[in-house]
Amino acid sequence: MSVSLVCMSHTPLMAFNEPAPGVRDEVDAIFDEVRAFVKEIDPTLVISFGPDHFNGFFYDLMPPFAVCLQAVGVGDFDTAVGDLNVPEQRAFDLVTYLAGQELDITMSRKAQLDHGSVQIPEMVLGGLDTYPIIPIFVNGVAPPFVPMKRIRLLGEAVGRWVNEFAADERVLVIGTGGLSHDPPVPRWGTATDQQRAFLLEGRNPTPEARAARQERTITTGQKFAKGEADIMDLNPEWDREFLEICASGDTAKFDAYQPDEMTAAAGNSSHEVRCWVGAVSAAREAGQLQVRTQWYKEIPEWIAGFGVLTATTA
Repeated sequence: MSVSLVCMSHTPLMAFNEPAPGVRDEVDAIFDEVRAFVKEIDPTLVISFGPDHFNGFFYDLMPPFAVCLQAVGVGDFDTAVGDLNVPEQRAFDLVTYLAGQELDITMSRKAQLDHGSVQIPEMVLGGLDTYPIIPIFVNGVAPPFVPMKRIRLLGEAVGRWVNEFAADERVLVIGTGGLSHDPPVPRWGTATDQQRAFLLEGRNPTPEARAARQERTITTGQKFAKGEADIMDLNPEWDREFLEICASGDTAKFDAYQPDEMTAAAGNSSHEVRCWVGAVSAAREAGQLQVRTQWYKEIPEWIAGFGVLTATTA
């Protein structure tokens, strides 16, 4: 058995807003490095922890996390549309195992996944159906949030399942989200009636509604780069500290992260780092992390503190 790790920020603005000179070349080089890492591993199973931005999971029923037995990309921000290659019985076996670990696990037999869960697998795996993949949704945008310890325990339980039931596999664990960022996602406490209706059950929007929502985000990114947007600044110091904890494999340190403090320091969507916590904790169950790539860049045009971490375990 081998277990490897890829954790990366995602950003829907990558294809729309041009960053400062030289930045795209750096990002392209890092993506090439990660793709080469994945090709070297040639995984037989991928487990991916990713968030959603009110495209598939809504306040009519918002779990803290859910294993997806079937999943489809909705295609927002020009990400891939179509079915993910989910091995349904293996995903169900994982759900059964997690339930036996005293985790209040949710499952979805028909999950809709947006760019938060689709973009990085699409870009580094070569498509949504290239490898068997079990997506695990982790709520990173819809308060209230469970303690970070719960996400760590989820990840550790996933890692134990890998150790026990995928002993002859080459497993790649992906975590995507964060780092510090505060995109224009409406929040229930300050939302208008129209926004609350969307947050409650806004699935399958019209093409016009999706385009308008995307344009607001694109414009916010352009204004943010000019210092004109009414959103929180990126926090590189917070981002780099979090990256160091991930690289160290000292997962118990994640428990100290408190939701209100995260919001205040790193923005309303910094909670997407829960996906990293789940992924790192799962991989760490296989052994000590041997870091291969660790990279970070502030990219305001993409409203992203953009981080990358790859590792093998030994």
